[in-house]
Amino acid sequence: MSWLSRLAERQMQKARLKGELQGLSGEGKPLLDRPGDVFISPGDAVGFRIMAEAGVLPEEIVLKKEAARLREVLAATEGAEPRKAVMAELAQVEMRQAMAEEARRRFLQS
Repeated sequence: MSWLSRLAERQMQKARLKGELQGLSGEGKPLLDRPGDVFISPGDAVGFRIMAEAGVLPEEIVLKKEAARLREVLAATEGAEPRKAVMAELAQVEMRQAMAEEARRRFLQS
């Protein structure tokens, strides 16, 4: 166990003994199942969880949902010209999503 893990464990035990961890929301309930969290860093997972609990979505998630919607529209669209229009809009959304993801990564690295 690293020194940081030992320090964190010690601080949690100290808070528990003082009773500071009692009466918190969700106490005694199982943690929510978040299988998607295994694919992102722990810092990102915490940030996304806080925003989700506050009812806020990061721009990249909103754009990801919009891209998924446009893919469904594209699959249902017939004709070359209408498909080109949907593909152009999808490309714009995917580019904005990539930019938002890159901005988040750079922000977290600084």
